[in-house]
Amino acid sequence: MPYYTEEQIKKARSIDLMTYLQTYEPTELIHVRGNTFCLREHDSLKLSNGKWFWWSRGFGGTSALDYLIKVKGLPFIEAMNILADNSRDFQFETPKICNRDNSNTERKLLLPEKCDTNLEVIRYLTGRGIDREIIRDCIDEGLLYESLPYHNCIFVGYDETGKAAYACYRATNGERIMGDAAGSDKRYAFRINHAGSTIHAFESAIDMLSFATIMKMQTGNWRAEPMVSLGGVYAPSPNRPGIKIPAALDNALQNHPEVKTIALHLDNDYAGRSAARSIAEQLLGRYGIRNEPPTAGKDCNDFLMHILQRNRSRQMGVAG
Repeated sequence: MPYYTEEQIKKARSIDLMTYLQTYEPTELIHVRGNTFCLREHDSLKLSNGKWFWWSRGFGGTSALDYLIKVKGLPFIEAMNILADNSRDFQFETPKICNRDNSNTERKLLLPEKCDTNLEVIRYLTGRGIDREIIRDCIDEGLLYESLPYHNCIFVGYDETGKAAYACYRATNGERIMGDAAGSDKRYAFRINHAGSTIHAFESAIDMLSFATIMKMQTGNWRAEPMVSLGGVYAPSPNRPGIKIPAALDNALQNHPEVKTIALHLDNDYAGRSAARSIAEQLLGRYGIRNEPPTAGKDCNDFLMHILQRNRSRQMGVAG
């Protein structure tokens, strides 16, 4: 078995993943935009500014050694052997990289492969309290499907021409794994495009479908007004007290000139409250603003589950 000194290990750890892939596995790299790349085999693994992060697994790093061990699943010695065999005493020549003019580069959305069925997606979302008919309608309209090989929920957004331009994923196995597909354009985040004078904004696709379920329970009509998920929000920092209007909301407002009021259903936490306040301050005067965080629980899905549990308790009380 080979033995590697501390100095050799240190040199191996200094080899960044981008340099390794550009030199020895260039076909594995897919350019997303700017200096951001993803992998052909794992499109949720993103590389940017010398770092990499595997969003579907929730971890990352900088070195090729970490990638070979954590992503490829190789033992430490085998990973070291690969780097030793492919380098001169762990000294990589810097690959020649052509400068890119990204001003006119078309963003390519990499949609995960579709499963033949949507059973896991339906099981998971109905388990979160979301109405089965709403789920089915979203599937039939191409807004939602189940992916392979992980059977994740894939929520799809379309641009003005009807072309898929955004997708986000959510694990169905109970793990908190979520993120955007490579090449996603936040302007076209998951939404329900119905006409109406009020647009409803949410942090996530599941929150949006939860609100739609509540609307159906209360009025029988969940298609009365447009709804848009923002793909997450962040709280303003002391150095940057304001935040930009989320791209998804800004784009939806441009495409819905009939909208007069914005209802913000962001999470009932610091980030959600801060983002709602900042958005309201920037749009006040142009639109009527309704700040409507959930009255129970952290988010709209928590609130939906609270309503369903309350209804079940009442039914049990009547039956008793």
